[in-house]
Amino acid sequence: MVSMDVTAIEELVSKGESFEEKVDGLFKLVQGFGFDALIYDYTPIRYDLDGQIMIPSVLELRNVDESMRDYWSGQGYIRIDPVQRVALRTTAPFFWSYDPQAETLIRTFMTEDCAPVAAFLAERELTAGVTVPIHLPQGDYATVTGIMRGNRRKLAKDASHYLADFGLAAHLFQREAEAALTPEQRYAGLVRLTARERECLAHSAEGLSAKEISRVIGRSVPTVVMHLNAATRKLGAKNRAHAAVRAAHLRLFDQPSH
Repeated sequence: MVSMDVTAIEELVSKGESFEEKVDGLFKLVQGFGFDALIYDYTPIRYDLDGQIMIPSVLELRNVDESMRDYWSGQGYIRIDPVQRVALRTTAPFFWSYDPQAETLIRTFMTEDCAPVAAFLAERELTAGVTVPIHLPQGDYATVTGIMRGNRRKLAKDASHYLADFGLAAHLFQREAEAALTPEQRYAGLVRLTARERECLAHSAEGLSAKEISRVIGRSVPTVVMHLNAATRKLGAKNRAHAAVRAAHLRLFDQPSH
C-alpha cells in the first residue's frame, strides 16, 4: 500500500472533466492503495417515502461485474446490503468482511435476509473492503467502497494503514463530484415535476389557495388546479398538503427545470 499526501490525492481526484472521468481517476488512485475494485453510489436523500434505503441515483462500478447494477438498483439488493446499513449509521470509514469469523461492523446485519447479497459477493470475490460513508449537509448521501480480493485476514490486519488515506481520497473526490454531477444524474430515478407543477406546489405549501396562486403566477385557476392535481398524482399523495410534504422529503423543489 502506498501512502500519499493531500496534494497528491487532490491532483489525482481532480483529473478529468466529466463525472465518469473523475471516477476513473479515483479508481486509479485507490488501486495505488492496493484495492482491486471500486464502487461509488450517490442519492440526494437517504430514505424513500416508505422509509427504505433509497435506490441510488448514481452507481459507478470499476472492475466489478456490471450485473451488480441490476441486482443492487433494479432488484433492490442495496436495501438489504449490510455494508449500506452500517454506512447509514456512521460517518467514519470502516473495514468490512463477510468472513463469519471476522469481527467487523457488518456482522450484526449479516442475517438470513441478506443471504442473496452475501452469495452474489462471494461468487465474485467481493467479500472484503473498506467503505467511506459521506453524509452531506443538504441530505445528500454517498458511499465510496474499495474492494480487496485475496487474503481477508491480512486485509483486516492492514486496515488501519489505509483507512485514513482512503477516507481522505473519498471526501476529496466527493467535493469534485459535486461540481461534475449533472442534474439528470443527481435526480435520476426520482419523481420528476415540471417547473410549473413545482412552482404551484411550492406556493401551496406556503398556504396559498389555487386562486391566490393564479394571481401570483399569472395563470387561470383551472390551470393552477391542473398543475396541483398532476403533482399530487405523481407523488401518490392524498391531497395537496400531503403532496407538498412528500415533495419536500424527496427534495423535488431542488430539481432543475425541464
